[in-house]
Amino acid sequence: MELRHLRYFVAVAEEGSLTVAAERRLHTAQPSLSRQIRDLEYEVGTPLLIRSSHGVELTAAGRAFLDHARLALAQVEAAGEAARRAGRPAKPSFALGFLTGQELEWLPEAMRILRDELPNIEVTVSSQYSPDLAEGLMRGKLDIAFLRPEPWANDLVYKLVTRELLVVILPSDHRLASREAIGPDEIVGETFINVSNTAPALRIVIDDYLKRSGIDIRPDHEVDNLAMAISLVASTRGVALLPAYARNFLPWSVTSRPIRGDAPTIDLVVGYHKANTSPIVRLFVSRLDELIAGVAKKTI
Repeated sequence: MELRHLRYFVAVAEEGSLTVAAERRLHTAQPSLSRQIRDLEYEVGTPLLIRSSHGVELTAAGRAFLDHARLALAQVEAAGEAARRAGRPAKPSFALGFLTGQELEWLPEAMRILRDELPNIEVTVSSQYSPDLAEGLMRGKLDIAFLRPEPWANDLVYKLVTRELLVVILPSDHRLASREAIGPDEIVGETFINVSNTAPALRIVIDDYLKRSGIDIRPDHEVDNLAMAISLVASTRGVALLPAYARNFLPWSVTSRPIRGDAPTIDLVVGYHKANTSPIVRLFVSRLDELIAGVAKKTI
């Protein structure tokens, strides 16, 4: 059995006609195609097609054979692509991770720096929760990540990127939206939306701030991500405390206000594994000040 037999059979099965498959797909003569299919059926040992004046239909054996024929052809194609990739000169690769939502501000400048130094670099980008990013760095799946400091990840090195202020997120027509800034005491009695433990660093900052402010608020809802938080603010007319970058994702029905007084902050860091000896990692870290300045300039 040869690969061409499989290709011919799949073409006939998909077209439902020996003539159409021969003329449109295989560019061969119909008698020659018929002979190839008969040879295949002889080798398999059972009829695969039922021929009639209206075309062809698969037998039960033909339907079973079709799935395997397609798989075999796909595997052959995959093998060829793998060989072609192996034969091409290897590109330097770099795996970059972002706390979900942060790529909007930091990815363009990060890519500019990488392209300046290595125009042919192959960059992969992922967007995840901070603990997942830390795990990716620990396992060598990521080279660099923009994340929160994760105390449990002892083998990671962190470089501070920025300290983000937290802001109050609330419906645009909420009674507190008319204030220039909102004090922590003013959210008492409001439906309060807090982050879940999928964002442990942020949860600690929020809980510590409320405790420091002498406020005992139990969350009415806990959310796993920004999108869910913003959706619940809009739908429940509640309030949330989130990092300022959340303002980039607010719809018209939701707005933000600064926190009055000593507003809490949360660190955004660049992290990498201390055992990662990639020269691209060293290069990226060496230009971190430039990256931070570039992003700051665009936000002024």
